[in-house]
Amino acid sequence: MTSGAPPTHAPDAFDTFRPLLFTIAYEILGSAADAEDVLQDSYLRWREVPRTEVEHPRAYLVQVVTRQSINHLRTVRRRREDYVGTWLPEPIRTTPEAGHDVLLAESVSMAMLLVLETLGPTERAVFVLSEVFGHSLVEIAELIGKSDTAVRQIAHRARAHVRSRRQRFQPDSETSRAVIARFLLAARTGDVEALLAVLAPDVVQISDGGGRVSAARRPITGAEQVARFLVGLVRGPMAGMSVEFGTFNAAPAVLARDVDGRLDSVLLVEVIDDLVTGLYAIRNPDKLGSVDLVRPLTITTE
Repeated sequence: MTSGAPPTHAPDAFDTFRPLLFTIAYEILGSAADAEDVLQDSYLRWREVPRTEVEHPRAYLVQVVTRQSINHLRTVRRRREDYVGTWLPEPIRTTPEAGHDVLLAESVSMAMLLVLETLGPTERAVFVLSEVFGHSLVEIAELIGKSDTAVRQIAHRARAHVRSRRQRFQPDSETSRAVIARFLLAARTGDVEALLAVLAPDVVQISDGGGRVSAARRPITGAEQVARFLVGLVRGPMAGMSVEFGTFNAAPAVLARDVDGRLDSVLLVEVIDDLVTGLYAIRNPDKLGSVDLVRPLTITTE
């Protein structure tokens, strides 16, 4: 590395690949804030490397971001172990078009990100690069600095691990949004029977307050339990709040605002076979600071 030398790369090279780099970092880390930290550090490294040392800018940047993400995840994992209540990935606002790419949509879904959270940092990176971004195991070995044999073993473990925990995925559609509209109407009117009609028998409600605001600290499972929990919220702490639709993590979401217009929570709703199967409520203010920023995502590596 040449110290003090001015940047010799095309000024827009990093920006060209930024959506790809952010998507990689976010899928490895599950946090937009952490992904942005990794991209900032990677950009500083990029600026310092002379053009003559980088034959393929995209490959170089993917390698830097991947390695930085793995290292960063090892650090934040220790903080997540001490998290108050249930930790959920940071929601990111996405374009409606993001849901049209089923592979991308599933890879950033709350359900999949929670499965990926159970992998080790290197296993997670290998799985994401292979199964989502389509890199060969030989390419991944070079990206993360391990032997081909080691990466094959890691990939085998990671795939088996994810396969045993993976849930069915159904991409966003007009039908799922109609289900969510019925769900919201039933919840807001306190109609338990109507709620039970749209909730899957094994529906799971997970809340994330991070110890900063009140939230259920353990998942709530089962249609009747979830229905009564939601009705209690609407009649209690969420009484009078306004709601609006949004698209987060390539899926339908509901934003709740208090009477002063302040954002209280983002609720991501998972729908399969016309029933609500998962509810992911993020209330931790630290994870809501950038919800108005639309994140361009891509898994295209060309």
